[in-house]
Amino acid sequence: MANEAEIKAKFWKALKSDRTMFLGLAEGEDGHARPMTAQVEGDPEDGGPAGPIWFFTSTENTLAQKIGQTGAIGTTGKRAMAHFASKGHDVWATVHGGLSVTQDRATIDRLWNPYVAAWYEGKDDPKIALIRLDADDAEIWIDASSIVAGIKMLLGMDPKQDYKDKVAEVSL
Repeated sequence: MANEAEIKAKFWKALKSDRTMFLGLAEGEDGHARPMTAQVEGDPEDGGPAGPIWFFTSTENTLAQKIGQTGAIGTTGKRAMAHFASKGHDVWATVHGGLSVTQDRATIDRLWNPYVAAWYEGKDDPKIALIRLDADDAEIWIDASSIVAGIKMLLGMDPKQDYKDKVAEVSL
């Protein structure tokens, strides 16, 4: 059975590979989250701490503007709720943390890649901004297929027993 460190490691590995999260404000000010491409700094696959999770965006993006309303760009003032499902549907997570927006050139240069470049007029586009998610905690589920659970129920088995060690509330 998986322990908390293994569950965290699976989450970080899946996020670094699959990258898409639904990111929104925890306060629910605008009522929905947006699919955004995540870039994780650090090497958290061993269950250790990860650096922030970054999302390229535009200064005209509604979410970036709402985050920035709390003060100057670069301040953390809004709380995030981000959702993740791996492409293989074997890792799911809800992540909470602090949000900030920056236009720091060094960070943009460090994270720039051909996939990001496709969305902008170039690295010097004045509308480029980064949303930074400093993850605090998450609830992570692994290998909890509802199809398998349904089959087990049809066979008279209790699927909850298999999944009790495949969910964890963790600090990130």
